[in-house]
Amino acid sequence: MDEHDTIYKLLFAHDRMIQDLLVGFLPEKWVAALDLESLEKTNGSYVTDDLRGRHGDAVWRIRWGEEWLYVYLLLEFQSSVDRFMALRIM
Repeated sequence: MDEHDTIYKLLFAHDRMIQDLLVGFLPEKWVAALDLESLEKTNGSYVTDDLRGRHGDAVWRIRWGEEWLYVYLLLEFQSSVDRFMALRIM
């Protein structure tokens, strides 16, 4: 992991950064329904459908009315260009 990866992972480990991300990218109607103060980081480890273990860089949950909404930010921190990124995202 290079220095850039570490810096970005540290940034997205702060609830204020995630709040700003949600407010900046979600429509106002959605944001108004979220309890931004309830935002909390959760365990990012999970198992895929084909039983491979994975770890997400940033997994959060937030109250949406009476329910919890899980926000998975699967961010790919890269220090170089990957010409196959479009395929990887699919």
